[in-house]
Amino acid sequence: MSEKGGESGGDIEITVKFGGRSIKVSVSADCTVKDLKSILQPLTDVLPRGQKLIYKGKLLVDDMTLKKSEVTNGAKLMLVASQGLHQGGGPILKDAPTRPISRTENDYKKTGKAVEVVVDKNRSERWKATGVIALSECNLKDIPDEVWACGSSARLLDISKNTIQDVPTKIGCLTSIQKLYIDANGLLDESIQWEGLTSLKHLTLLSINHNCLTTLPSALGALTSLRQLLIANNKLTSLPIEIGFLTQLEVLRANNNRIRSIPACIGDCGSLIEVDLSSNLLSELPETTGNLHHLKALYLSNNGLKSLPSTLFKKCPQLSTLDLHCTEITMDVLRQFEGWEAFDERRRSKHQKQLDFRVASSAEFDEGADKN
Repeated sequence: MSEKGGESGGDIEITVKFGGRSIKVSVSADCTVKDLKSILQPLTDVLPRGQKLIYKGKLLVDDMTLKKSEVTNGAKLMLVASQGLHQGGGPILKDAPTRPISRTENDYKKTGKAVEVVVDKNRSERWKATGVIALSECNLKDIPDEVWACGSSARLLDISKNTIQDVPTKIGCLTSIQKLYIDANGLLDESIQWEGLTSLKHLTLLSINHNCLTTLPSALGALTSLRQLLIANNKLTSLPIEIGFLTQLEVLRANNNRIRSIPACIGDCGSLIEVDLSSNLLSELPETTGNLHHLKALYLSNNGLKSLPSTLFKKCPQLSTLDLHCTEITMDVLRQFEGWEAFDERRRSKHQKQLDFRVASSAEFDEGADKN
């Protein structure tokens, strides 16, 4: 019995209209609409559950084949992305920073008289005495020379929420710096002179969230004292294999990027306690993720994952938080893993207080996995 769409098993050419583009795809007429969505994910950066495919004004149903949906060779479909599931949206744009009010401006408000702007000549001394250089939201386009004069006295530098476009090699003169915040500056890949950062042998925290970085260099591996690497809300497509050298790293937050795969050497980061890879384009995790024996929290929501590393529950005996919202992973999949029961007990124990105030059914796994 023949149906529209051609012979069973035959390939058809279709065009999917999305975001002003025409995406041509060759698929089997017998594949389901859900299968087509999986094919379109890497081409559109939209998770399957965030896709709505429309043909001749009709919304296509996931479980139906293209043939039964009457999608024929040469058909033109429209893809509509649901809000919040269009991955890789890039950095969150900050509002224009407000300029801090100086002492002279306060005097003007009180007296109504114009006064000369007085530069605080003592701030360099304060920076050297405290080791804290706080320059967040100061309308800076460049890092002031006074910063470099602090040399080995500096322990923390915060230049977040400015419009700085150059982190020069001379940052290496801050030889004792331990924490560096350069979030929300609109930094591009070429904005950071990494040879300067690699001189910071005592750096334990590097925060470059909310910028426009698309890649991290191999030089990152030289920051072997790092314990926290915060690189969320950029446009990163991958992590360098040299991340495996960061054996003291405890916290990795790389959420809201465009990362498609994680290098196997992530398993060498044996000190990791918290990993946030949510809102990326991951379809799988390397098996070596199971080597993170100290891992306690793993956030994977809003990815195209369908399964987890087989040894995750067995080899990560401290894992108690697992966020799988908006992935393709189901409860049936999770129950097949060795160590699932022990993980579920840890999760229940951690959240026992909350569970005490809920109905009994809420004690089931609720970190995002569908029930079936």
